[in-house]
Amino acid sequence: MLKNLLNNKLKVAVGFFLIMFLLFLRTFEDTIFYDPFLNYFKSNYQNSPLPKLNIIKLFFCLGFRYYLTSIISLGLLYLLFKDSKVIKFSIFLYSVLGIILMVIFFFVLIKFGETNKMNLFYIRRFIIQPIFLILFIPAFYYQKKIK
Repeated sequence: MLKNLLNNKLKVAVGFFLIMFLLFLRTFEDTIFYDPFLNYFKSNYQNSPLPKLNIIKLFFCLGFRYYLTSIISLGLLYLLFKDSKVIKFSIFLYSVLGIILMVIFFFVLIKFGETNKMNLFYIRRFIIQPIFLILFIPAFYYQKKIK
């Protein structure tokens, strides 16, 4: 395994760089992206009203963050599987799931924001974190193994 790892130095370096980029986005999220929910959900949000929001700015920042994370995730998936079908399917899934999550998030925010804070929290987590990458890697690996 170590010999195989040494033979794929570039692949390992690019994978490491992509993972570090995901960590960079997470570390500096409060300075890079507009998201008033970052500090809100770190506090005692159950007893606090929702923060003042610029809905349009929040929409574009969450969308940008989701698709930036998706592009990095697609790069990692390509490095791991080198299969164009996997990448095309992943692009389709990321696009559809991104649209669905954004619509659901803003629908819940506008219609039920004060009463559904936990739903907002979890939907937002799917938007801003690479959760789909964590789900797709074992799924595609399993699919590849059974073929």
